[in-house]
Amino acid sequence: MTFISWLAIPILGVVLMIALDLMRGNRTIRDLSSVPVIWGNLPRVSLIVAARNEARHIREALQSHLALDYPDYELIVVNDRSEDETGLILDDMAFHQPRLSVIHLDSLPPGWLGKNHALYLGAKQADGDLFLFTDADIVMRPSVLTRAVCLMRDQGLDHLTVSPSITMPTHVLQIFGASFVIFFAMFVRPWKVRDPKSSCHVGIGAFNLIRSDVYRSVGGHEVIRLRPDDDVKLGKIVKQGGYCSDFAFGKDLMSVEWYASVGEVIRGLEKNAFAGCDYRISLVLFGVAFLLVFAVWPYLAVVVCEGTSKIIYGAVVLIWTLVYADCASFNGFHRCYALGFPLATVLFIWIVLRTMVLNLAQGGIRWRGTFYSLKELKTNRI
Repeated sequence: MTFISWLAIPILGVVLMIALDLMRGNRTIRDLSSVPVIWGNLPRVSLIVAARNEARHIREALQSHLALDYPDYELIVVNDRSEDETGLILDDMAFHQPRLSVIHLDSLPPGWLGKNHALYLGAKQADGDLFLFTDADIVMRPSVLTRAVCLMRDQGLDHLTVSPSITMPTHVLQIFGASFVIFFAMFVRPWKVRDPKSSCHVGIGAFNLIRSDVYRSVGGHEVIRLRPDDDVKLGKIVKQGGYCSDFAFGKDLMSVEWYASVGEVIRGLEKNAFAGCDYRISLVLFGVAFLLVFAVWPYLAVVVCEGTSKIIYGAVVLIWTLVYADCASFNGFHRCYALGFPLATVLFIWIVLRTMVLNLAQGGIRWRGTFYSLKELKTNRI
């Protein structure tokens, strides 16, 4: 047998293990829409939003936040140096909604990322027993916060992350979105987050709900002030502090238009693709090689190989198709998008490599009009 033929066997074994882990894990994650609402003893919640140049989505998002059925909450929005009409929209909404408080910032102190600084200041003003950090483009259904707090209370959690459904205007973007969910799940393994013996941790900018005393105990955003992946790292410092985290699906209760074009996807992931690998070139190259061998090559091998190898690689392709369809069903995507998985994987690989090269070449990250040097960013490793 040739090397390519021998390679088929370990590839099949590894992909099969990944598939079993993902599919079994998906079935242990709670769907927030199934959590019963039990009124009584619900603590005060502070919703904290950082907004910079969010005029396109922020009114719809905040209107949904203000329509939550939760009995006791405040909404704090920090306008982080916006250059569009975000500030005007916020002031207009705050005038008509006493529950909404707005903080306007016109400068960024050294040693901070803009979003992290905004969330930090919002948390300083907040008086809730729980803090919900959420993005300025998240549209929520009325019961999402109540169900989340009930789940935290009933399970004795200190931190809860909930994933939204992702809407994007084209089939190509939807295919990529579902593929990204798979890569994220492979890397994070969110079903292991609740295990105190596991180092797995998670956080999503759409919905990070945390006890305020725990937030202060772990140092809050001041500890992760230079992390572009602040949402994930918030989950990490909570887990490192010995507190209890968990993850839930929220596709029926929360949605976000992630990106509107392929160009936006490429530019949007520039801020955290390299940071997610802790700025380690070796880790980026390992991840790229892994995806090429285990998630791209089998699709080519089915075409170029013959005999037993073709059958084995065909089984690998079938397994990836089943994994994609399974993850898609749990996250609100069409299962038929599985046909585009290899192309989405190639796009993801290109984005990761491009981001790394760009960050290294320009010596940092340019995010929402502000440049952050790589040297400075690397000092805040968590």
